[in-house]
Amino acid sequence: MPIVAKLDEYGKGAWIAFVVLGFIVWWPLGLATLAFLYGSGRMGCGFGAGRYEHKMSRLQDKMERLRERMGGQRGGGFGGWGQGPSSGNRAFDEYRAETLRRLEDEQREFHDFLGRLRMARDKAEFDQFMADRRSDGPEPQANAG
Repeated sequence: MPIVAKLDEYGKGAWIAFVVLGFIVWWPLGLATLAFLYGSGRMGCGFGAGRYEHKMSRLQDKMERLRERMGGQRGGGFGGWGQGPSSGNRAFDEYRAETLRRLEDEQREFHDFLGRLRMARDKAEFDQFMADRRSDGPEPQANAG
């Protein structure tokens, strides 16, 4: 689909213009384009594949930038965040260190939860597949003779 790749290259504005033009030319074309955009997730909505993975990678990027801003380096200090530069206020530094520890614990727990959720989904899909196979039953064999 060269037109889809070309419109993706130009961005959301091109898609919006294409939808408007589709409605002007022939309303079912505009409606079909709008449904395509919604279903594929190109406009930030719908059920596009990888939508939650994209959000998780954005969250991970934000956490990395927070670490860099706080001056922490992975692998040392408090829970892998690094101690970072002192602000000169000991109470604030302790609060910051505790908050960073708590955030890292929550992030670790969330990643563990996502892992368990993926395993449960995979197991449910496998169980459904096996149940479907069992319900079909064995195929009758043709007698030669």
